[in-house]
Amino acid sequence: MIYFKLPFDERLLSADEKNTKNAVNFFSYDGLDQISFKGDILEINPAEFDNISISSETLNNDTTNSSAETKEEYCNTLQQVIEVIKENNLPKLVYSRRKIVTDFNAINYRESFKNLSTSYPNAFRYLFNDGQNAWMGAFSEVLGKYSKLTHEFETMALAGTLPIAEEWSEKEIEEQKPVSTYILDILKKYSDHVEQSETYDHVSGNIKHLRTDFKTTIRPEDLDRIIQDLHPTPAVCGIPKDFCNENIRQYEKFPREFYAGYIKVETEESILYFVNLRCARLYKDAVHIFVGGGITAQSNPEKEWRETELKSEAILKNLVIS
Repeated sequence: MIYFKLPFDERLLSADEKNTKNAVNFFSYDGLDQISFKGDILEINPAEFDNISISSETLNNDTTNSSAETKEEYCNTLQQVIEVIKENNLPKLVYSRRKIVTDFNAINYRESFKNLSTSYPNAFRYLFNDGQNAWMGAFSEVLGKYSKLTHEFETMALAGTLPIAEEWSEKEIEEQKPVSTYILDILKKYSDHVEQSETYDHVSGNIKHLRTDFKTTIRPEDLDRIIQDLHPTPAVCGIPKDFCNENIRQYEKFPREFYAGYIKVETEESILYFVNLRCARLYKDAVHIFVGGGITAQSNPEKEWRETELKSEAILKNLVIS
C-alpha cells in the first residue's frame, strides 16, 4: 500500500493496482533499486483512512545491525571530508548520516503521517509498505515537473539550510550558487531559452533553504535523459558528481538506499519528480531517519551536527509513539 499527498493539495491519494501502469515509482540514490506502485491514482476517503490500522507491529524487524554515528564520530569524519574538499578545491560535497530511534513499544504510522502532512503542506508527503520496505517522508524539492500538454519543464536549485530566524552567511550563499549553475548548464543542453528566477527563501517547517527556480520547454523524448543528468543534484551529492559519489561511498557509514533518491508520480496531465529527503525507513523495532548536509571548505562540524539534528525533527517530532 501507498498513501501520499501532493504539494499544496490535501487530497489523500493512493494507487488502485488495477492495471500494470506505474503510478508511483521510488528510485534509490544509486539508481540500482526501484519500488513501483501500479495502477491509476485515486483519492481515498479520509474516513476510510481513519479505519485503517497502520502500526509498527505490521512491519519487518530491523536486521541491519546498524548503529548510528555518535556526535564525536560524525565530527571526526566530517573533518576528514572538509580536508578532501580543501585539497581538491571542491565547491561542495554532501555528507549524510542516520539517526536511529529504538525506544518505543509501537508507533501509529497513520497518525504520524497525518502529523507530517499538517506540518509540511508544501511538500510531497508519503507513507508506504510494500511488504519488504516501509518508508515515510515529506520534502518539497522538485527534481522535475513536466507538463504533457505544453511540454514545459520546471525544476529548482535548493541548497543551504538554517533555522528560520537566522540570517544567511557566506557559507550558505556559496553552497547554493554551484547548484544553480549546475542545473542551468544541464537545461541549456536541451533548450535555447531557460527562465531563471531570483534566489529566495524556501521555508520547510522549522528551517529554510535558498531556492532558485528554472523553467523551459523540452521535447518529450528528452525528459528521461534530463532527469538522469540532473540526478543526483549537487544538493544531495556535490560537485563534481563522480568524484563526490566516490567519497560519499568511502566516508558515509551506511548505504543511502532510497534516501536522496527520487520519486516519480505520473498523472493524466503531468509527470512529477521529487527528491526523497526528510525521510525514514520504518521497522517494527526501529526507525532509521536519514539526514545530511552540504559541506564546504567553510563548514564547521559542530554546526553541521546541529543542522542534521534539526533536520531529523521533520520526522521525529511527528511520530506518534507509545
